[in-house]
Amino acid sequence: MPKVALGGTFQYLHDGHARLIEKAFEIAGGGKVHIGLTSDKMLQKNHSVDMYENRRGRLLEYIEKMGVPKENYEVTRLNDPYGPTLEEDFDYIVVSPETYPVALKINGIRKEKGKKLLEIVYVEYVMAEDGTPISSTRIAKGEIDRHGRLKKEA
Repeated sequence: MPKVALGGTFQYLHDGHARLIEKAFEIAGGGKVHIGLTSDKMLQKNHSVDMYENRRGRLLEYIEKMGVPKENYEVTRLNDPYGPTLEEDFDYIVVSPETYPVALKINGIRKEKGKKLLEIVYVEYVMAEDGTPISSTRIAKGEIDRHGRLKKEA
């Protein structure tokens, strides 16, 4: 069974996040998806980000609503950009354009260690109504909602 890695901050669980999560479970089939959730310690964002436990709770709730059995996933705290991907065996890593460079770095380190390279599954950004990618930063600024709909100015 495939073992799939996915990582992120998952602040607003927007449609871009949903596409990444759904792709990870699609690839895993009946295998396991390991989701690394960025720790509070690791965050360095311009906008305020919810505490780890709040983000974790929303992520778990979303996955439960998808109907995924608990034994098919694990959410762990990421204290660095790589998590367990440097040591553990994984088959795939699911990335966005933003996280693609990290996957390349992971494979570079794995190659140096003589480990099997991860197959990188690249998922394009989900676009908002205005043709610009949906992002947590844009949502925090009040430009769009989590589905990419433009917010009406008052």
